[in-house]
Amino acid sequence: MMVGTQDNLVQRLAFWGIPLAFGVMGLKLLAWWLTGSVALLSDGLESTVNVIAAFIAYFVIRYAQKPADDDHPYGHHKAEYLSAVVEGVLIVVAALLIINEAAAALADPQVLNAPALGLAINFVAGLINLIWARTLIRVGKSHRSPALAADGHHIMSDVVTSIGVLVGLVLVVITGYAILDPLLAILVACNIIFQGWKVISTSVDGLMDKAVEVSDVEAIKKAIAENAEGSLGVHYLRTRRGGAVTFVAFDLVVPADMTVVEAHQICDRLEAAVKAVLPGGRVTIHVEPESEEAHGVGVAVKG
Repeated sequence: MMVGTQDNLVQRLAFWGIPLAFGVMGLKLLAWWLTGSVALLSDGLESTVNVIAAFIAYFVIRYAQKPADDDHPYGHHKAEYLSAVVEGVLIVVAALLIINEAAAALADPQVLNAPALGLAINFVAGLINLIWARTLIRVGKSHRSPALAADGHHIMSDVVTSIGVLVGLVLVVITGYAILDPLLAILVACNIIFQGWKVISTSVDGLMDKAVEVSDVEAIKKAIAENAEGSLGVHYLRTRRGGAVTFVAFDLVVPADMTVVEAHQICDRLEAAVKAVLPGGRVTIHVEPESEEAHGVGVAVKG
């Protein structure tokens, strides 16, 4: 799949997340209005955050896909990490709002109205979210879109919330213990805070130029080792992820009497090999004569 096609798919999914978030929010608030359940209200409050997050993800993804310019020669990819951080913060804010509502309800728990209809509506909303979250996470990972993946994980936390709410409210109906409703809302809020922290920490790693996953590093080393014929070795291998793009840099050691043209041919071959295992990668190679001392992460090349 071409990069442009991938970008279009990510943008389309981000756009359709907006009306979907509005629809799910409407269903959940309807379920709360019918039942008066503080747990369902907590679920609806989290969905209002989903709406805001969907808008942020869409506009940030569009910005991140802008081509490099004079002010941003490495591109705008890291904007997606900023979106993911904001989304993580919004998740935590939603959880705090839920705790606030639930704490007030603990003092005066209410019997639920029309619980069957409310739970059925909430179940439909949760099912929609489950399908959508799995789609966003899958495409976000395959196309290396942190904002899309974060949106998917956020919605998946909403799914977990809905499941917990449904199970808990069924227990409320069966046992008649109305206080289980606000207690359940607080437990759900604690899970949401944990999910928000995971989104934030992952995004901060991207902003801090954390190296790519070990499996990707090994794939890069293998590609280099199999395509560095003519050189004397590779060292000082560095990687980092910038949104949808992986940046790879290393030093290539060549014989002192090798011509610039010959060294350039090796570089072209290595660049193509790395991009084959990491589509959309950006490769920077520094050529050094054999007299230079090796340092950093080395790669043994095949003769």
